[in-house]
Amino acid sequence: MSVQGFPAAPPLSSARLDLEPLRVEHAEETGPLLDDPGLHVFIGGGPASPAELRERYRRQTVGSSPDDSQWWLNWVARRRKDGRAVGTVQATVTRGHEFTAEVAWVIATPHQGHGYAREAAGTMVDWLRDQGVATVVAHVHPDHQASQGVARALGLTASTTVVDGEVRWQG
Repeated sequence: MSVQGFPAAPPLSSARLDLEPLRVEHAEETGPLLDDPGLHVFIGGGPASPAELRERYRRQTVGSSPDDSQWWLNWVARRRKDGRAVGTVQATVTRGHEFTAEVAWVIATPHQGHGYAREAAGTMVDWLRDQGVATVVAHVHPDHQASQGVARALGLTASTTVVDGEVRWQG
């Protein structure tokens, strides 16, 4: 299946944030933000080295999977008032009989608790829906109350499906 024709990630804005399409160069800025083992308690893995993060961003900025079955959209969330990056949001879009987007968000520990995840993810999901995405899915650790709140704010509902220890939320 192809997702040809799905638009590339554009710059997006919300009340307090600007979402910039991800570039490899963002690794220098986001690396220190994401270099926190505490962030990985719920999302798994561990902090990436600068070289690993640049390589990850290089793969993500290609825009689609090699077989063109997925479209990859990634943004850096930047606080408008001072231009500081606070985290990232991403969507993987696939097309069956309709577009489906699996979404995720990561806000750096010092910037958590200010509603940035809800605002950034909501801005991304609104744009995805405007592009014809019918189903939005997120996978949230069952103990991660803050991310469950973001998922609810996006209009998603927890299912009984658990994948790699995370609950599938869908809407």
